[in-house]
Amino acid sequence: MLDTAEKDPIIVGVVGNLDVTKADFLRNLDRFRRNRLFRGIRYGNLWGYDLPAQVANPRLLAGMKALAAAGLSLDTANQNPKLLEAVVRLSDRVPDLRIVIDHLPQMQLPVDPQAQRTSQSALRELSKRKQVWVKISEVLRRVNGRVPADVDFYRATLDRLWGLFGEDRLIYGSDWPNSDQWAPYAAVLRVVREYFTGKGNAAAEKYFWRNSVAAYRWIKRDETQPSA
Repeated sequence: MLDTAEKDPIIVGVVGNLDVTKADFLRNLDRFRRNRLFRGIRYGNLWGYDLPAQVANPRLLAGMKALAAAGLSLDTANQNPKLLEAVVRLSDRVPDLRIVIDHLPQMQLPVDPQAQRTSQSALRELSKRKQVWVKISEVLRRVNGRVPADVDFYRATLDRLWGLFGEDRLIYGSDWPNSDQWAPYAAVLRVVREYFTGKGNAAAEKYFWRNSVAAYRWIKRDETQPSA
C-alpha cells in the first residue's frame, strides 16, 4: 500500500494493518513510522482482531503508547457497544492517543435498555475527549429490502452524532468499494454532502477534509492540495 501511495500524490496517507499484540509490533512500527505516508493502524472488530478482549493486554497497551509517542493514530472499525466501551478504557490508559471511530452510523443500538444506556454513556464520554474523532461513513442502510436515498431518513442519526461531536470532530469516509453493497458511490456521497453543506460551507470543509488533517496529521504532497 505504501509503495502504491508513493507513486500517486493524490494519496496523502495510509492507515495500516499491524497486530499490536504481536512480539514484532514495535519493530514493525519503528520501520513503518519512518515513512511519512504511514499515518497509523486499524484495530477493532475486524481481521480477527478483538479490541474489547485485548484492551487490558500489557503488550497491546505498550504498543498503543508507542503508537501515540510516534504521533500516529488508531482507527477502530465495526462498532458495537463493547468496542465503544473498550475505546473509552483504552483512551483512559493512553490519553494522548488520537483515535478515529470508523463507520459509527452503521452501529445498531442494542434493544436491551441497560445496554442502550451503556452505549450512550460511552459515546457521551468519548465526545468529551478532543483526541477522538468519528468517521461518518456507512451511513446508508437497508430497510425492508430497500436502501433509502433521502437524507431525511438518516437525519436523526446524523443529528445525534453532530450534537455529540460537533463540526470539528466528524470526518468524511467514502467506505468505497464496500459502500457498493448499499448504493452506487454517487448516492452514498449525495446523502452526506446534502447534510453537511446544509450546515454551511465552513462546516462542510471541516467534514470533507480539514478535520482529517487534525486526526491523521497528513502532509500535502502537491501544491494544488489544501492545507490546514
